[in-house]
Amino acid sequence: MVSLNLTIKQGKNSTKKIVEFDLEQFERLAAALGMFNPDFVKSLARAEKDIKAGRIREIKSLKDLRK
Repeated sequence: MVSLNLTIKQGKNSTKKIVEFDLEQFERLAAALGMFNPDFVKSLARAEKDIKAGRIREIKSLKDLRK
């Protein structure tokens, strides 16, 4: 397992946190999450096409997904 050092700070609002890490740590995180996988890259391309075609809707909460 890859170790990853993160800095977590309290945001201006008590419900928000700020997570900081450097580029090398981001690359390790991305690799661990499979973000360099060709299928993931293809899914990003599909998502961009959906956005351009207007097939998305903005949600403010997970409750909005039930509609």
